[in-house]
Amino acid sequence: MTVHTLKGKNVLVAAGAKNLGGLISRQAADAGANVAIHYNSDSTRPDAEATLAAVEAAGGRGVILSGDLTVPENVTKLFADAEAALGKIDVAVNTVGKVLRKPIVDTSEEEYDAMFDVNSKAAYFFIKEAGKNIADGGKVITLVTSLLAAFTDGYSTYAGGKSPVEHFTRAAAKEFAERGISVTAIAPGPMDTPFFYGQETPERVEFHKSQAMGGQLTQIEDIAPIVAFLATEGWWITGQTIFANGGYTTR
Repeated sequence: MTVHTLKGKNVLVAAGAKNLGGLISRQAADAGANVAIHYNSDSTRPDAEATLAAVEAAGGRGVILSGDLTVPENVTKLFADAEAALGKIDVAVNTVGKVLRKPIVDTSEEEYDAMFDVNSKAAYFFIKEAGKNIADGGKVITLVTSLLAAFTDGYSTYAGGKSPVEHFTRAAAKEFAERGISVTAIAPGPMDTPFFYGQETPERVEFHKSQAMGGQLTQIEDIAPIVAFLATEGWWITGQTIFANGGYTTR
């Protein structure tokens, strides 16, 4: 089996304290990387500290950084602080996201703005700062959603907010190519995390399960190895959205 190695590399994970981001942070450290762990809300700091402890236990150096990434200045500061703590960043992974299931006719302007700020604006400026700051030969990876290939109700601002990231990814892949930087997006199916369950009824959860192999939701353990692959041997994949969802949907 191929072992993905990040020995001596510096990895920045936005929303890297818990759930999928936390697993990516820990696995990066297991693969030899130093990790900058970003979190947003104060309630997540204990998770960030636990992930930092795991990174250090794996032999890597780590740092905890916080900030609201819907503010571009905070994204600039995130990359600057990560580099100051660890050195030049080699891999930048953005797992930030916000989900809302609500009919269009019931969605407020405030909800619309919040969804696009988190899912689109923050992603754009994360890619921008990565392009300005990461090392030549680096990797930029953004988490999107398999709803980009779905025809369904309720998720207009979530799928809509994530959909521009595909265009950002393609443009950045072209613009950063001369420096050998790969830019990709990963679109998981509905994931078995608190991020998902708050938006769905038990009946809809069972429906989502029924659409994938084995009658199950996507697990964070299904996605983290894809991040590791794209950050290492999979560098030749760029400008792509990879639908990793057990057959939930495709296009």
